[in-house]
Amino acid sequence: MDIAIVYDSRTGTTAKAAQAMSHLLVQAGHNCQVYPAGQAKAAEVAAADLLCIGGWVQGLFIIRQHPSDGAMRFIQRLDDLVGQKAIVFCTYKLAAGSTLLQMAEALEGKGAQVIAQFKYRGPEPNHDFATFAASLDG
Repeated sequence: MDIAIVYDSRTGTTAKAAQAMSHLLVQAGHNCQVYPAGQAKAAEVAAADLLCIGGWVQGLFIIRQHPSDGAMRFIQRLDDLVGQKAIVFCTYKLAAGSTLLQMAEALEGKGAQVIAQFKYRGPEPNHDFATFAASLDG
């Protein structure tokens, strides 16, 4: 399976999470490309079998959490995604709030089928992601 991971990172935590996710996906036998949101080409990324989009959580401590502007701008740049499978992920310090829901709804509004959502408190994907990566059909 060809997988594209697009991330928006401010401090490097989300970039490290995206790279770690890629490592797990490659170990599971998939082809994976990782792109910073500001450099990703929407058409190229949308051609993947699975699109993974993530960012850091913006907000005020534990209120008003929302997806990073860079991640949402990238989603807005995408064309029609009907039939495209996608996952969303975020990194956070204190709380993720509705970040994943907002990202998923934005992708679904473009026609994508969001099949999973992951949040990480730090740069390491959790056990749920490793299980997900191993379960994907190649």
